[in-house]
Amino acid sequence: MFWVKKIISQLFMPVPLLLLLIVLAYLVMRNRRSSKALLVLAATLLIILSSGWGSNWLLAPLEDQYSVNSQPIGKGCLVMVLGSGHDENANLPAVQQLSNTALARLTEGVRQLSLGQDCKLVVSGWSGGLSTRSHADVMFDAAVELGVASQSIIKFPLAKDTIEEAQFMKWEVGDAPFRLVTSASHMPRAMAIFTDAQLNVSAAPTDFAQRETYWWRFDAQSLLNSQRAIHEYMGLLWFKLKHEKEDTRS
Repeated sequence: MFWVKKIISQLFMPVPLLLLLIVLAYLVMRNRRSSKALLVLAATLLIILSSGWGSNWLLAPLEDQYSVNSQPIGKGCLVMVLGSGHDENANLPAVQQLSNTALARLTEGVRQLSLGQDCKLVVSGWSGGLSTRSHADVMFDAAVELGVASQSIIKFPLAKDTIEEAQFMKWEVGDAPFRLVTSASHMPRAMAIFTDAQLNVSAAPTDFAQRETYWWRFDAQSLLNSQRAIHEYMGLLWFKLKHEKEDTRS
């Protein structure tokens, strides 16, 4: 189901979806009306998704749900940082192997540690099937490079997605309170999953992607931000359907 979910969700991402519409327009070229409609739809989606106002419109309902958390944490706190990919390169320090998203999450996690005393950092993520090292291992090394003591870091190197990260956290800490650090757009889904797992979690969002830009500017960054939002809406829908199915069974 993990790979089925990944493959299906890819079909709704901006670039694959636009390419699919163009291919369909070519296949039905004999029917000019249908072909023209598909091309107009593809062009309209490209304009909306690659614009700053379009990507901000998609991101706002996600990112505006939780604000930056700068509240002090008590002694012996826990901070969990969700993983988000890396490119393995032995010639680079770990912080430079992390994706931009992963680095933003980790630096916020380190900032959260500074708000408490004797805190432990939890990092997670598997290898993704493309790396010889788990993402948790790279995050561990990067955290040490950023000044976190190695004995204060807990790793979940087998967690493949947010649901599994919540399961591992449940096994590790039970009902102990902790701060959850992830991208602002991902936070609503992450909080829904961790709350459903009956974890005592509070949100510490980072990596906010909304940005001010000219209405007439269209670029790849906006397209990427739109993809991020669509990915989260798909994930929220999948989690809701999965949850409803489990409730029906019970």
